[in-house]
Amino acid sequence: MSDAVPIIDLTPWFHGDAAARRAVARQVDNALQRSGFLLITGHGVPEALRDNVRAAAKEFFALPAETKRRYAVKVGEHGWLPPGAEANSYAEGAESPPDLKESYSVGADQPTGNPELDREWFAPNVWPAETPALQTLAEEYLGHMRRLADELLVLCAVALDLDPRFFSGQATHPSYTMNINWYPPLSTVGTPAPGQFRIGAHTDFGTVTILDRQHGVGGLQVHTLDGDWVNAPFDPAAFTVNIGDLLARWTGDRWRSTRHRVLPPDASAPDEELISLIYFYETDPDARISSLGPPIGKVDYPEVRAADYLREKLDAITMD
Repeated sequence: MSDAVPIIDLTPWFHGDAAARRAVARQVDNALQRSGFLLITGHGVPEALRDNVRAAAKEFFALPAETKRRYAVKVGEHGWLPPGAEANSYAEGAESPPDLKESYSVGADQPTGNPELDREWFAPNVWPAETPALQTLAEEYLGHMRRLADELLVLCAVALDLDPRFFSGQATHPSYTMNINWYPPLSTVGTPAPGQFRIGAHTDFGTVTILDRQHGVGGLQVHTLDGDWVNAPFDPAAFTVNIGDLLARWTGDRWRSTRHRVLPPDASAPDEELISLIYFYETDPDARISSLGPPIGKVDYPEVRAADYLREKLDAITMD
C-alpha cells in the first residue's frame, strides 16, 4: 500500500454530480489512511491573493527587529513570533534547538461572549501599522480559508459515510490560526545547530491544516509508514493539506496525523528564503471529541475537550 502524497482535483466535488463527489471523497479517504497528506487543486482561491499576502508579509519581515518587537507575542497569541519562540519537536517529547523561523500569527477574533474562551481563543488580531496592506489581504485570505476548511470537513464526513455535518457541526464558532512563516536564508541565520530545523518534526494539533508553500531546497518533508523522510511533492497551483491530531483521534486513527518537518537552510542555496501561509483549523473550543468506533476507527480514545488538548500541545512547543 503506497503512502505517497496524492494530488486531488476538487473540481468534481464542487461542480460534479453525486457520483463525482463520492469519487473525490473516496480519494480523500484513501489519502488520509495512507499518507495523512494530500495536495488539492480546484480549490477556487485566487493565486493573485496568495501572492499578494506573501508579498505584504515579506515587507513586514524585512522591517528592523526593534520595529517588529512592538508586535511580539507568545505562542498561541496574535502578533509576531520572533526567532527562538518555538521548538515544534517538543510536542512529541524530543528536545531540539529553537526552530529557524519567524511568524506573524493571526486568527479567529470574533468573541463568543464567554470571557474565558474569548481571552484565550478569540483575542483581537494585531496588525502592523507599517504594512497596512497586510491586514486587508490577510482578512480576505482568512475568509477563503474558513470556507475551504469547512468544506473539507464536509468532504471528510462524506468520505466516511457520515452525516455531512458530522465534523463541521462542531465548528460553528471555531478557533483557528494562520501563521505566516518566514524562513530566513542561511546567509542571515548562520549555520544551523545540530538537530536544528526550520520547523522540527511534529504532528499538527487540530482538524485540517491548509498550507500554501513555496518550493525550496530547505522545504517540507513527510514521514512515511516505513519510517523514512521524503520530500513532499510540490505543485504551485495546489494547497498542501494534512489532518491534525484531533481529527485523527476523532476517526479512531483510521486517518493519520502524520509527522512532518521543514528542513534547515542548505549550503547549496545560501540565499534561499521562503514564506509559507499555514492555516490551522480546529473546532469550537468546548467541542467534545469522541473516537469513532469500528468499523470506521481502530482506537477508542478517551473523550477530550478540544481546547484542553490544544492548550497542552501549544504549551509544549513554547520556548521559555
